[in-house]
Amino acid sequence: MTPIQTPTHTARPAPTDRPVSHADETEPHAWADMTVEVAMAVMRGARTERLIVRDADGRRTGLVTLAQLIGFRATPDYTDRVQLRDLRTAGSPSRS
Repeated sequence: MTPIQTPTHTARPAPTDRPVSHADETEPHAWADMTVEVAMAVMRGARTERLIVRDADGRRTGLVTLAQLIGFRATPDYTDRVQLRDLRTAGSPSRS
């Protein structure tokens, strides 16, 4: 009988270990209409400190970090209905 070999898994660096400017399609993303609470839950589930924000067409519109969301939750503007599109996210394209 031949012994069965199980594949070995190597730990992949967490997305937070890479520079923000090198964020790629493999990183977790969130839709702009997600609420702050849902985005934070996605971050916890994905064990990441940031999410790429995408519009309804799937285009990248910015980047939001856990620190930003936690900071925003501490402001008087926060409600559980605020969507990511309502926030000014890091890495958003500038509008001229």
